[in-house]
Amino acid sequence: MRVVQKFFIASLFMWSIPIAILYAFNHNLLPGISNLSPYSMTLVSGFLAVISVNIVIAFYIYLAMREPADKHEPDPKFLAEAKASINQSTGDAQQSSQPLKKQQ
Repeated sequence: MRVVQKFFIASLFMWSIPIAILYAFNHNLLPGISNLSPYSMTLVSGFLAVISVNIVIAFYIYLAMREPADKHEPDPKFLAEAKASINQSTGDAQQSSQPLKKQQ
């Protein structure tokens, strides 16, 4: 459940931080921004918004890499069904290759 919670929070930040940056630039909430030309304000705000999204993604990846590997164990029923399906598919492949050998 914590993985879903981390993903939700990271997604929320990926949307809210760039919008807040763009809003702050467009409404002159940051000091010294009014001295920039509209073209420069658009470039700087867009660049900072993109950088902020990349920082959030990098932080999310960092948190995912710190997640303990031994904490996650596969479902035993799923594992048994997967092994059975692999064994069945290899058995079918061997049976289908036998008529080809007989024909040759």
